[in-house]
Amino acid sequence: MRKLLLGAVALTAFTWALPASAQDSAVKSGPFWQANRIYVEDGQFENYMDWLTKTWASNQEFAKSQGWVLEYHILNSVNPRDGEPNIILLTRFNDFPSAKEADRRGALINQHMQQTDHTADSASGDRTKMRKLMGSALYVEMLKR
Repeated sequence: MRKLLLGAVALTAFTWALPASAQDSAVKSGPFWQANRIYVEDGQFENYMDWLTKTWASNQEFAKSQGWVLEYHILNSVNPRDGEPNIILLTRFNDFPSAKEADRRGALINQHMQQTDHTADSASGDRTKMRKLMGSALYVEMLKR
């Protein structure tokens, strides 16, 4: 038992004695990826694509011009299984805004989209006939150091 304890202490001391660079991870956190999962209702694909390519993309381009978004993509699942989304909306960004900054951005987006919080909420409700929101996932990109 004593040999095991001495071995553990020696290993710990050896690990601490390594140069700091040898202890660093090979990766570092990079931008975030938000993946919104959407199920487009039967017979609504083209209508929803029209909305995405006109309204949603315009909103994303505005956010990109402000430096809030790095890139965005619309992905179509080729073979979705039952209960899975058939559209994934990807947005890549560097970091999260504070609550105050999020409010400021929301006001600027509303101005750009010529809408209010109430009309935006109502329009989102109207889109339920075209699509079902199935949740989202947030990922962080791991970059090589």
